[in-house]
Amino acid sequence: MRPDKPISALQFNVYRNYRTVHGVRIALAFVLTFLLVRLMEIPEGSWPLITLVVVMGPISFWGNVFPRAIQRIGGTIYGLISGLIALKLELISLPTMLLWCAAIMFISGFLTLGKQPYMALLIGITLAVICGGIPGDMTTALWRGGDVILGSLLALLFTSIWPQKAYTHWRIQLSDLLLETSRVYHAGFSPNLVEKPRLTRPLQRLLSNVIKMRALIEPSCKETRTPRSVFEAIQTLNRNLVCTLELQLNAWWASRQSHLIMLNALALRRTQQMTENTLRALSRAIVEGNTDKIGANTEELVEITRELRQLIAESDSDELVETPIHGYVWLSLEMVRQLERLSELIRLALRK
Repeated sequence: MRPDKPISALQFNVYRNYRTVHGVRIALAFVLTFLLVRLMEIPEGSWPLITLVVVMGPISFWGNVFPRAIQRIGGTIYGLISGLIALKLELISLPTMLLWCAAIMFISGFLTLGKQPYMALLIGITLAVICGGIPGDMTTALWRGGDVILGSLLALLFTSIWPQKAYTHWRIQLSDLLLETSRVYHAGFSPNLVEKPRLTRPLQRLLSNVIKMRALIEPSCKETRTPRSVFEAIQTLNRNLVCTLELQLNAWWASRQSHLIMLNALALRRTQQMTENTLRALSRAIVEGNTDKIGANTEELVEITRELRQLIAESDSDELVETPIHGYVWLSLEMVRQLERLSELIRLALRK
């Protein structure tokens, strides 16, 4: 997929209601699979339906469903072979069959804590399903294994029809997060306010949304082949931006005297306007896939950084007033640095 492809209005509507779309997809897939099983009179026909729901149900993103289905197919094949061997050994010697099953389950349990736990778990589950049948009944065992593979392939087929991309979800949520951050920023530093606004809940909601985005990192990496480090760095910067914003608000409203001094500082007001504009520009760039305007904002932020450093050097206020002013200016410099870094990382994430 193209990481820089613009998100259309239709995609916005679909992804905003992804839970409804996911439910409709599973319902249609289940009904069509059921009709296929009945019309073809497939033995052990419940297994394709069970597998379909297990593979598609918990997750709806292509970046998650594809590796999950592949692991299920691989685990089923290995478990099927192990189960057939166990059924054959049972006809020869029950103790030998039990030793074989114990060895396979040990391997399954050992690998479950490794890099591909789902595949390892399916080895043990498939072995249990096959061994639970009639001793020596190879036909039923083969049908059960084949049905599970059929269900996984059908899950891949239905998911591949206009699939939902975790990367698109990630872009929409990141755009919403930056836009909401700019709104909270505007509400907290509005010159029309005479007292500190109550923004505890909006800040907590921002942090909560940042945490929720982490679930989209892994499938987004698989869909775009973008290094995980890029998504992790953006995730870290998002969290730091919210924390810096909260500290800025505390410094901005620390005392009435320092607040009035900062309110009349043109450099600080210009910094606030530029910071808010940069957050909104980043929000639009993520949706549109165009990072050209980000560069202009970055250049202005660099100029503002020089003004802020000069403001610190020229400050001659008394200590009680100077401390919150210096703290706020330093936090403003830190936010400028974070926005510059975030702009660079978004360019990497939206690379062609």
